[in-house]
Amino acid sequence: MSEVYATRRARLREHSNASGSATALVTRPANVRYLAGAAPQGSALLLGKREDFLVCAGPPDEQAGDGRPDGTLRLHLLEGTGDCAVAGAGLAAAQGADSLAVEEHHLTVARHRAIGSVAPGLRLTDVGGVVEQLRVIKDEEEISCLRIGAEIADQALGELLESILVGRTERHLALELERRLVDHGADGPAFATSVATGPHAGRRGHRPTDRRVEEGDFLSVCLGATYRGYRCEIGRTFVIGTSPADWQIELYDLVFAAQRAGRESLVPGAACRDVDRAARQVLDRAGYGAGLPALTGHGVGLEIDEDPQIAPAAMGKLDACVPVTVEPGVHLPGRGGVRIDDTLVVRPEADGGPELLTITTKELLAL
Repeated sequence: MSEVYATRRARLREHSNASGSATALVTRPANVRYLAGAAPQGSALLLGKREDFLVCAGPPDEQAGDGRPDGTLRLHLLEGTGDCAVAGAGLAAAQGADSLAVEEHHLTVARHRAIGSVAPGLRLTDVGGVVEQLRVIKDEEEISCLRIGAEIADQALGELLESILVGRTERHLALELERRLVDHGADGPAFATSVATGPHAGRRGHRPTDRRVEEGDFLSVCLGATYRGYRCEIGRTFVIGTSPADWQIELYDLVFAAQRAGRESLVPGAACRDVDRAARQVLDRAGYGAGLPALTGHGVGLEIDEDPQIAPAAMGKLDACVPVTVEPGVHLPGRGGVRIDDTLVVRPEADGGPELLTITTKELLAL
């Protein structure tokens, strides 16, 4: 893997050099991990003139889940308290650099000033979102981590569906799902698990409450697993304890059709806004356009919400080997609603089309 990380850093160095800076300082945690392999929280990565440093407040602790950084990097451990970004700038100055590209979108004003004060001779430039763009297309090792995370999430959700649900609270069910994720090998949940019942069902990002599951409820669940730092997402909606009502079947079938239209649009070269339109127009034509969320999907990886964004005004096109979610939904105030969410990898038709990572059934089950 050292060659993989070295190649990633070389690509960033090329961009930095082209913009007139021989050194670069990376501070955003997901970007540090992408370029260094692993790092304790708060670490900074310096691409120096002569050698690259991983600046840490303390030694990496693999048992704490930090893992092992790329062995070709030189570790620089801070003595006592200090800011790794500021220390990294000092190392750049000590190497004789005259400029330093930093991630301005991640640094606070205070940290930016501190970097300038510790190395006043450095000209600070902005590296922009270059690393985030490098992260969009995943290699097969990254996709394998997402695939395992999806399997863990599927397994945790499947086990919950086999248990008794009536009378249990949203909060209790969410906590149980997160425990099952860890039991099956996840680093932890990819984000705060959402369990929504009855009138709460179908809300995007619903925070679980003490409401208890009742007969006839819609139950919508959205969860994800983190595996080796990579995060996936799955969302499903069910009916509790009885046969679905006609309005529930109609709404579910509509959201399912929208989600399928979005999934089928995931081909290399497709415009992100066209994928959004494919899913959105199914619901819009049925009269639900006004209440639709701002986006119907997004990229996933070391963060749960990455580029590309699948939204009406999104720019850019999809590439092969880009993992994204497709997650349309409808919420009817006071009644509930439906969300269906999958993680997929964009693949060309010759390779079988989009690869579905989350495989829990999308049939409307009565539990």
